Amino acid sequence: MSIEPRPSGRVVVTGIGAITPLGTGIEKTWPRLLAGENAIDNITIMDVSDYATRFAGEVRDFNAEDWLDKKDARRIDRFISYGVAASRMALDDSGFPLNEDTAEWVGALVGSGVGGHNVLAEQARRLFEGGPSKVSPFFVPYIIPDMASGMISITLGLKGPSTCIVTACATGTDAIGDAYHIVKRGDAIAMLAGGTEAAINELGMAGFCSARAMSTRNDDPTHASRPFDNDRDGFVMGEGSGVLMLEDYDHAIARGAKIYGEVVGYGFTSDAHHITAPHPEGEGAVRAMKNSLKRAGITVEQIDYINAHGTSTGLNDKGETAAIKKVFGEQAYKVPISSTKSMIGHTLGATGALEAIFCLLAMRDSIIPPTINYEFPDPDCDLDYVPNVARKAEINYTLSNSFGFGGHNATLVLKKL
Repeated sequence: MSIEPRPSGRVVVTGIGAITPLGTGIEKTWPRLLAGENAIDNITIMDVSDYATRFAGEVRDFNAEDWLDKKDARRIDRFISYGVAASRMALDDSGFPLNEDTAEWVGALVGSGVGGHNVLAEQARRLFEGGPSKVSPFFVPYIIPDMASGMISITLGLKGPSTCIVTACATGTDAIGDAYHIVKRGDAIAMLAGGTEAAINELGMAGFCSARAMSTRNDDPTHASRPFDNDRDGFVMGEGSGVLMLEDYDHAIARGAKIYGEVVGYGFTSDAHHITAPHPEGEGAVRAMKNSLKRAGITVEQIDYINAHGTSTGLNDKGETAAIKKVFGEQAYKVPISSTKSMIGHTLGATGALEAIFCLLAMRDSIIPPTINYEFPDPDCDLDYVPNVARKAEINYTLSNSFGFGGHNATLVLKKL
């Protein structure tokens, strides 16, 4: 029997799934994150002897064949595998009754910042070494970012909206924001939403090395990702996927679902400034935060924790700190802020979704994850970054920031129920 959604106008999170350098599954990742464990180490999946940066946050306990048909697992790009696995986790965790009647009202919106770099590099190698006949017919499907959502829908049998968003490092947050609106307006009862990325490969590492955006602390990789610290020298690449099951509030309540929290605010803006550098005064970030708070209908005093974008780059950390001060005023010095990138690196298009998950778990467990490697305070970054050790706290509202190349700014406000 077909069903028709009656949107309540409220959207909650009923399931989460995560693949991170700290472990496959949130059960592995979350306790290690709270313990301040570091997943950054020397790269093992490729020869990096000629690279300026030779370390990253690799995912080392993941087997695609645990989540996909063996044939698909062997040939699709890792970013797709991660996205499918995290989505399976989120769906299973939610307990959502997916069946013939509900499938047409459940969709997928899982984005990627850079898409299938691994397949792209391999197929380019085949072309130049063997000619055009050696290029796989699966080349195009497996490099385009929307194929994460496509394979999630195919694998899980989701017949609702299937779409994709690409806003660089803001992708995961924007995907959740877009999916939130899809459910809120009644185009779906539930959406699997988030981001996925796998850019630790020859092409991805070479590109970011050439851009001189990454840390080159090759003699001490565990201390390389150090957001807001005066001794930082660039971001550290990470990989993984974060997916949330967003569901209509009334539907979730009616079926007795467990609820991690509610999405209550989403703001997204453009710097209109530069293709890679953020606005020096954080102008677009300010508006994104203000808009998310306005949509949530709350004041800055009600935010109990900020998960910062906090990339460990000079421009981002100073700009984000300045933006928080402009939005929060004196309250900026009272609200705890942390960057979980200090432990897992920067997972690009997946980062916003993973950090939204960390916000939800922080509210659930009343504890704030730390910013590790914070040793030498930057006078321009003088807020409370929860240095090095997790902190117990009552958390009812969290704010999560994501900023991407192209001047994309995205902010989520999440509420504990």
